Amino acid sequence: MWRSLLLRGSTCLLQVAAPRFLHQRHLPSLIVRLLTQRLLHRPPCGLDLLGKGYYQDYLTHRWTRAYKKDAKSTVEFPVSPITITEIKQYLRCKDIPFHDGYSCFHIPSIFVDPSARRDSFSLFIDKTTGQFLCKDTLVEGSWEDLQDCLEVMQKEEQDFLSPHVLLGYPESLEEQEDRERELREVQRIWSSSVPLTDLPEDEVQLIKTMFQITKVSNATLKKFGVRLFKPTKSLVFPWFGGPDSSLKGVKLLSAQSTDTDKVTYNEATVPKSNSYYNLFGLPLVGRMDAEVVLTGHELDTMAVSQATGLPSVALPRGVSCLPPVLLPYLEQFNRVTLWLGGDIRSWEASKIFSRKLGLRRCSLVRPGEYRPCPVEALAQGKNFSHIIKSSIPAAHKSIVSFKQLREDVYGELVNTEQVAGVKWVRFQELNRILKGHRKGELTVFTGPTGSGKTTFISEVALDLCMQGVNTLWGSFEINNVRLAKIMLTQFAMQRLEENLEQYDFWADKFEELPLYFMTFHGQQNIKTVLDTMQHAVYLYDINHVIIDNLQFMMGQENLSVDKFAVQDHIIGAFRKFATNSSCHVTLVIHPRKEEDDRELQTASIFGSAKASQEADNVLILQEKKMVTCPGRRSLQVTKNRFDGDVGIFPLDFIKSSLTFAAPIKGKHKLRKVTAKPENEEVEGSEVAVKKEEVKKEKAEKVAKTTKTPRTIKKPATNNESMQK
Repeated sequence: MWRSLLLRGSTCLLQVAAPRFLHQRHLPSLIVRLLTQRLLHRPPCGLDLLGKGYYQDYLTHRWTRAYKKDAKSTVEFPVSPITITEIKQYLRCKDIPFHDGYSCFHIPSIFVDPSARRDSFSLFIDKTTGQFLCKDTLVEGSWEDLQDCLEVMQKEEQDFLSPHVLLGYPESLEEQEDRERELREVQRIWSSSVPLTDLPEDEVQLIKTMFQITKVSNATLKKFGVRLFKPTKSLVFPWFGGPDSSLKGVKLLSAQSTDTDKVTYNEATVPKSNSYYNLFGLPLVGRMDAEVVLTGHELDTMAVSQATGLPSVALPRGVSCLPPVLLPYLEQFNRVTLWLGGDIRSWEASKIFSRKLGLRRCSLVRPGEYRPCPVEALAQGKNFSHIIKSSIPAAHKSIVSFKQLREDVYGELVNTEQVAGVKWVRFQELNRILKGHRKGELTVFTGPTGSGKTTFISEVALDLCMQGVNTLWGSFEINNVRLAKIMLTQFAMQRLEENLEQYDFWADKFEELPLYFMTFHGQQNIKTVLDTMQHAVYLYDINHVIIDNLQFMMGQENLSVDKFAVQDHIIGAFRKFATNSSCHVTLVIHPRKEEDDRELQTASIFGSAKASQEADNVLILQEKKMVTCPGRRSLQVTKNRFDGDVGIFPLDFIKSSLTFAAPIKGKHKLRKVTAKPENEEVEGSEVAVKKEEVKKEKAEKVAKTTKTPRTIKKPATNNESMQK
């Protein structure tokens, strides 16, 4: 049930999965359960007596009731997580034949007449989420929805169901206007753009030079349907989909040259990126093709296709995300080569995406000097066949030699900045110490009660999220509405209570961030939290998870041990999750009680030494209590496993925007400067002379008091000494 909300929930302040899929939308299964009170398997009393057909009509009627989407849908925990074994058992129980694919189960479509089926196994069930998709009718839904449909078939004794049994909920007027406006905009851009083959040859060469695709032939551009949108001088890549292969969206690509003669690309999609699911190049793939090259950019796909003739498709959002809804379209391939780019970030994404696609069929092109991104390789005349054949298998043995690690080590030495991770924009001092934010690490963050831990860590996470780091928040101490309000204030850098007319402007921009929230509040079971995190990583490619805080999860563990053992168990679980999921986990832990005048240390973290031992980074928000004014805050890094640098730097809290900033250097030395009067120079010189005279007088007095008369003693004669 929760998966439908994961995939369909709309957002207000927070963007939590508002994807409009390639396929027909329908009422989320959770709402179906609430509306029908689990009557899909038990028709209302007397309904089964009305005869054949009435039960399905009743079901359709119930599913098409008006439903207003929740504006604050968030990541929820599944009541009963589905497993591969449960899916297999259910299909066998219903006598449904299936194929065990790489990431999906394949079964005959229940929405197509058996006599009219083009493909005997055209319905795909995701092994991780249970989400299903019929490629013939583009009907999709959750695992619970599929079970309900099978129950209806069994009840009605039918061989198939009409695709309209999963009718979508009525759209609101605002939703209809948005969808129609987007479709009109897509058609306007596409009709206003010009095929490159219709332009003069000199203009085509100028465009190719601007985008650095001079080696891409006109035939390749025509084959992929690329056009030019003259008003912005942008390349237009179409998205054709649906049963009628209609135009569903476009991506516009503009190019800008930098001072180093490199080209930077700016992308814009219609509809928005969170609703854009185009595998560019998919319409050119044949039904019998068994090999494909997966790239991170449309230009790379055209380069691979031209140089090798192999089927190639591009991910809609580059290396940032591989939406699970696209996995069924990649099931037909027995070999998938991931060539996502030529930098370390694309290499990390390749390893993550290969887990979704199935390790045994994936091979990865390791980036390097002789293996740049495909469009650069085409320009340099590289041998594409050799590069693809030399790709390494994603599934490797448990024991490796340095020969297998050699290229990885060299890659880290060459790409030191990228290996260091994503840099903060608002916290340059944090970059100086930690060097960046890296995947697969565990950060422990602590600070005194009331010092602003949540406010500070929310801004740190927001800084990264604004740079494209997919973020999942688990706030167990304050509710999501309050947290979203804090982050929106930090995002806008102002109090929106005083500028309500700007709320929609900033909320629209904030909604575009890859930011998600778990709905947990208060004490929770660690397994519940980890399962939700795992599914969020799978669905949204989460790179950063914040848990605030550890103590609120320590209460429902059924372990007959003390609380320190429970805490060690939880920290070990988060450590394992961060490593296996290649996801950064930030864990907020309250410190043990210390005296107010003592600074916190690593040993001040509540519990045993497990937290500091498992953590890659330990951050402490120090606060020096003041009686007459707010306390002085500073951030101390006491552990940095990446390169060992530690340190501390001061922080100033800006209440108007709820943000932290490093104070201006030498702030305590600054004084207010006033205008000088005309006669100030003369008076100043006289005062200086008088001061010098006073100093001389004092010096003379001190010298006289320190001097004491010395007594000279005559040497005694021999007679005097004898008399003595």
